[in-house]
Amino acid sequence: MTSTSTSTPEQFADVSATTLLRFATAGSVDDGKSTLVGRLLHDSKSVLTDQLEAVEAASLKRGQEAPDLALLTDGLRAEREQGITIDVAYRYFATPRRRFILADTPGHVQYTRNMVTGASTAELAVVLVDARNGVVEQTRRHAAVAALLRVPHVVLAVNKMDLVDYAEPVFAAIAEEFTTYASELGVPEITAIPISALAGDNVVEPSANMDWYGGPTVLEHLETVPVSHDLTACHARFPVQYVIRPQTAEHPDYRGYAGQIAAGAFRVGEPVTVLPSGRTSTIAGIDALGESVDIAWAPQSVTIRLTDDIDISRGDLLAPSGDAPATTQDVEATVCHVADQPLTVGQRVLLKHTTRTVKAIVKEIPSRLTLDDLSQHPEPGQLVANDIGLVRVRTAEPLALDSYADSRRTGSFLLIDPADGTTLAAGMAGDSFATAKAVVVADTADDEGWDF
Repeated sequence: MTSTSTSTPEQFADVSATTLLRFATAGSVDDGKSTLVGRLLHDSKSVLTDQLEAVEAASLKRGQEAPDLALLTDGLRAEREQGITIDVAYRYFATPRRRFILADTPGHVQYTRNMVTGASTAELAVVLVDARNGVVEQTRRHAAVAALLRVPHVVLAVNKMDLVDYAEPVFAAIAEEFTTYASELGVPEITAIPISALAGDNVVEPSANMDWYGGPTVLEHLETVPVSHDLTACHARFPVQYVIRPQTAEHPDYRGYAGQIAAGAFRVGEPVTVLPSGRTSTIAGIDALGESVDIAWAPQSVTIRLTDDIDISRGDLLAPSGDAPATTQDVEATVCHVADQPLTVGQRVLLKHTTRTVKAIVKEIPSRLTLDDLSQHPEPGQLVANDIGLVRVRTAEPLALDSYADSRRTGSFLLIDPADGTTLAAGMAGDSFATAKAVVVADTADDEGWDF
């Protein structure tokens, strides 16, 4: 006899929100990002003894008296040089107040695409700026990527304050310039913190050199920033990953649809619509971890059973009948191009959305974003590595695609090279920034000659 769970999604969300924060770091080359990450790990007592001893030994060989904390992350770069492919280095650490998953992204302009990977699941982004250089093009690029990915919290860490004599006017000018720019992009919350990662000022411990600053340290802000993991407030979506049909003597008629709930909550007895077919049914049961439950919510992995025996396969999407997304074959989205080969008009691609992969054609590339002034370069013809631009894609089959502003899970997709499986671009459906910017585009191209 199976038991029935009485847990609620609200209880699940509350526990998760107080225990885990996913955040990404970004900064230009030589802004001190590796040192900041090393300082966070060291001062929060998240470094193993043998790791610290190795850093101390390497620092002594270089003639440095104090440990070079940047080596705590530079070791990962050495691993890449030895043949281990790691686009983004992930670090896990914890304090008594919260657990953290840190995505440490490369700083060079040619690796902007790597920040997209690291920040795609982040609730907070730390953007580093050298106090001597101020806001540079790469800083604006990182702010734009954070805005595109709808990262709800951004920290501006003005580093190397010790090299500008801890001058408040220097910090204030940089903070004002960055805040103005990021606000224009629609970044909802920006927190500026003056730090010296090398000396440890305002990273974990408050600085004695900047008594004019009364805000939190970097770690204190990371520990206390309100982060909601409550995906139950989003539109309920369940991409089908696998159809379970044991066809055994014990379960001769069992048919379940397994997958991970992308957003929202599903309840037994709730009417649902299967997309893209549009057929409707009712949830007869939900199985989670070997138990029958009355309700399940994101991001739980479950098996859903329906009252009707209808044709459902991998790639289909279940949604509440009263809140089902519209299906479309014409996708307009902002994409970050991540491949070395360009993305061109007329190119045939695969579009992967949740568990569904369909054939598609790039119909138009109306514009490419210029990040220094947020202007749009019309009709570029192609996007190359690290470009961010607007694309229009026609798919061979309908997709149940949400706006990225409504759901980061079901509003995102990948464009893939059908020849070798290379990921070409990461896409975000709908409006690009929370604050709309003017876009100059050409007339819609003629559909003559397209296969679908």
